[in-house]
Amino acid sequence: MVNYEATQRLNLVFHTLADPTRREILYLIANKPYTVSELAKPFDMSLAAISKHLNVLEKAGLLYRNKEGRICYCYLDFRPLLEAAQAINQLQAFWEQQFDSLEKFLEHTNEGITPLSNKDK
Repeated sequence: MVNYEATQRLNLVFHTLADPTRREILYLIANKPYTVSELAKPFDMSLAAISKHLNVLEKAGLLYRNKEGRICYCYLDFRPLLEAAQAINQLQAFWEQQFDSLEKFLEHTNEGITPLSNKDK
């Protein structure tokens, strides 16, 4: 049975990760917390533009903010990334199984068949 809520969460995470600017923001905040102003500098973006990206990241659960006095810091929440990695690993295991089955089928099908020599081609 498909868990609709988990599927929606994963869809949101993958959609969020599809944008290179948002991925770069995640790389940055993975190392240390950043303020909105600090995040805007490397991207040559306005505060409004970077704020839109941060809102998308926050909605996907990949970022959380902590206000310290008047300054708001952005932190990475890695839990949705772990969930996405698990989904990808499940798909990888599925495809590896499919390729193993195909390999066995081809080996079985090719038993007793002699390859064509160059003169037969």
